[in-house]
Amino acid sequence: MRLGVLDQSQIAEGRTAIDALNETTKLAQVTEQLGFSRFWVSEHHASESLAHSSPEVLLAHLGAHTTSIRLGSGGVMLPHYSAYKVAENFKLLEALQPGRIDLGLGRAPGGMPIATRALQENKYVNIEQYPQQVLDILHYLHNTLPEEHRFAGLHTSPSIPSAPDVWLLGSSDESAKLAARLGLPFAFAQFFGVTGGQSAMRYYREHYQPSALYPKPQAMAAVLAICADTEEEANRLAWSTDLFFLRLEKGLELSYFPSVQTAEDYPYTEYDLMRIQQTRQRRIIGTPEQVKEALLAIQEAFQTDELLIVSPIHDFQARLHSYKRIAEACQLTQTKESPKQ
Repeated sequence: MRLGVLDQSQIAEGRTAIDALNETTKLAQVTEQLGFSRFWVSEHHASESLAHSSPEVLLAHLGAHTTSIRLGSGGVMLPHYSAYKVAENFKLLEALQPGRIDLGLGRAPGGMPIATRALQENKYVNIEQYPQQVLDILHYLHNTLPEEHRFAGLHTSPSIPSAPDVWLLGSSDESAKLAARLGLPFAFAQFFGVTGGQSAMRYYREHYQPSALYPKPQAMAAVLAICADTEEEANRLAWSTDLFFLRLEKGLELSYFPSVQTAEDYPYTEYDLMRIQQTRQRRIIGTPEQVKEALLAIQEAFQTDELLIVSPIHDFQARLHSYKRIAEACQLTQTKESPKQ
């Protein structure tokens, strides 16, 4: 089983954004040694509880503090930006860390409407142009603009012999359809808790149109998994996630990722507890063997080549332990390389 990591730099209650980013760096180093295949970071705007606002900047930092694990964006919210500038940023990252960079692209806003307005100020944005933006990025990355392109002859620097892998991200059939039509790798955000992932993946594989860059489909799913030595402890640690996403669902996002104590003390209604029970059915929470069994089931159901694990736990040492126990259970190959300092 191939496993990667999706990190969101959640700012834990009682700690700061700087602490969260330092924890992200340490997590990248530890999961690299544990044998995880890639480490992706997300893009969120105007959030007091998440420290990821510029994945390309963070990836440059992580590249300087790791040695071999693939690094990627999960993802860049493309409609906000110039496709040309995104291509330049990621070609530069590829030049700094050859063969290690993934460019994951999404079309979600990554924040509240006011943040979207600020990001797109004085700019006309048509979401229907997203497929063309993706095609433009592919041409920019490989300097293959056709003669009839509106920017024919434009060079994308730096000049390097390789390019990042491009992934389309999504949580719906629409993203799967676009990835299949363009012949691109596809990653489904199962950890959002949305339904329809299996049908989206099935459509992607059945309708995949081979491209020169990717002759075969490549599928990945991001899942939420919390692992501990006992089922009781795993369920206890999961209360932080339960409360955070419950409040988010209500439009009452917390300014921090709550501690287990804060989550346990929260005055839940009967409806709240029902919603938590429902959402837990779409998450993986348990012992190493329980988590492994659930991951194998998702891999089979979604027909994925790889899974990305997001393990939101307030206590950082418990979070590291979760990834360690998952790596052991899934028999990932550990590396003996020392992380960069």
